[in-house]
Amino acid sequence: MNRRKTVIGNWKMNFTHKETASFLEKFKTNDLDKNADVIFCVPFTDISAAVNALSDTNIKVGAQNLYFEEKGAYTGEVSAKMLSECGVEYVIIGHSERRSLFNETDEIINKKVKKALEYNLKPILCCGETLSQRERGIEYDFIRTQIKSALYGISKEDAKNIVIAYEPIWAIGTGNTATNEQAEEMCLTIRNCVKELYVEEFGEKIIILYGGSVNTKTASELFKMENIDGGLVGSASLKDDFSVIVNA
Repeated sequence: MNRRKTVIGNWKMNFTHKETASFLEKFKTNDLDKNADVIFCVPFTDISAAVNALSDTNIKVGAQNLYFEEKGAYTGEVSAKMLSECGVEYVIIGHSERRSLFNETDEIINKKVKKALEYNLKPILCCGETLSQRERGIEYDFIRTQIKSALYGISKEDAKNIVIAYEPIWAIGTGNTATNEQAEEMCLTIRNCVKELYVEEFGEKIIILYGGSVNTKTASELFKMENIDGGLVGSASLKDDFSVIVNA
């Protein structure tokens, strides 16, 4: 199956409005692989700067979170409608940092995915296991539960707009990267899970990314794996040589 390569930069809580404009103005001058989709998921305060800087390119802008309610007394939260009107096309949902630091449950993540789709935002659905879960041999069952919970009640037509990112928690920001075989095995498990939920053909088409300390040295071999369609990249997406990962 010929799936389009996708590379997403997750900036987390980094870069100011001015730093965003400066970085992206320089980044877009790189000669990027035209067969790869590139998305920058930036902090809320950087969205307008990113959209403006990238308006003359094919590079897309995403957010890192949203709330599942339409509006109301939710101090500090941002709605799907707000993001949509800002020019955002993608949004990260279910990142392990949101799950662990902000106590987001599978139910909350499912609500967020549905709300994003309602406003034509493309969810970047994250999943991943801890080192303890892997050592106990329950990592595959755990990931399957995350995927099934997140996609509960979502039609095949809506699911076509979802990107799934597998990020083993034990590899995020640690400098550790899953072996190519470990990453491929889990991405295949995710693909098979999607096939069970929908149909075989759709499971072959869905974009599945690997994340977890992806860098210029590891990207090329990871991206060669049959079931890995690109990467969700953290700190390395803040560096000038991020284009090397895009072109890997």
